[in-house]
Amino acid sequence: MKAVLMSAFGSVDVLTVGEAPKPVPAEGQVLVKVMATSINRPDLVQREGKYTPPAGDSEILGLEVAGTIEELGAGVTGWQVGERVMTLVGGGGYAEFAVAYASHLMKIPENMSFEEAACVCESYITAFLNVFMIGEFADGQTAILHGGGGGVNTAAVQLSRALTPASKLIVTASGAKLERVKELGANCLINFQETPDFTEVVKEYTAKKGVDLILDHVGAKYLAPNMNSLGYKGRLVIIGVVSGIKAELNLALMMVKRQQIIGSVLRSRPVKEKGEIVAEFTRRALPKFADRTIVPIIEKVFTIDQVADAHRMMEEDKHFGKIVLRIQ
Repeated sequence: MKAVLMSAFGSVDVLTVGEAPKPVPAEGQVLVKVMATSINRPDLVQREGKYTPPAGDSEILGLEVAGTIEELGAGVTGWQVGERVMTLVGGGGYAEFAVAYASHLMKIPENMSFEEAACVCESYITAFLNVFMIGEFADGQTAILHGGGGGVNTAAVQLSRALTPASKLIVTASGAKLERVKELGANCLINFQETPDFTEVVKEYTAKKGVDLILDHVGAKYLAPNMNSLGYKGRLVIIGVVSGIKAELNLALMMVKRQQIIGSVLRSRPVKEKGEIVAEFTRRALPKFADRTIVPIIEKVFTIDQVADAHRMMEEDKHFGKIVLRIQ
């Protein structure tokens, strides 16, 4: 099968399109004919040799796919060959075929394209897991969402607007993306390039109460302002550490305000746990895609042969929402 291969670890120049063995579904898995996938930041980190796939998963890049079921593995019930599906994969998305666990599949709504469906699983499920399941964000609460122009955070804004319409969203983004974030439904915008310490803005907006939840992928640089911006019993959910992994923490403040710091990843979770997350997402969030309350935001669709250009766009942070790779 055609697939994106890596000649070594490194820059976008290591990406080539070649031939790889077609995978075979194991028990409980299906083989998906991939129509589209998307570019996610972990793909770039893996390409650089800094993110090893979980044991047993494909070393081919790609964490989500949309396509049709090509073959059912042993023991799979409730699905049929030819059905349109979208799914998380542990790896292997940048290829004509990929294997996925049946428990991780979701039916693609009739009015959703393969390109749109390729945007859903990694970013929207990550946002849903961390904002609603782990972060316990509720209607009427206030959240800070960092990096508002990226796939996970635009997903978090859309999901919050759809599932908690009375919530208040403070979003940090670069100046060029602020207006688009506002159009999605952000209530308070902070240009992180001009205001790296956002604490005072948050205090003013919340009348010194602080926020209930912060979704953060920045890490060390933002730990102190994040904790200072959290209110009583506030939750900080960390899903990335692009600025570093070590920072000082005021434990007394954390104790007095009964704050929580929660670390979270999706890719390395056990199969059963991922299935439970997908099932909850299917129940609560997928209907919002089916009725077009939420429409995935696509910056650009590239062909598989343009994979280096797709990675380059993400590296240069020129996108808003998702970057899609059309496979077939």
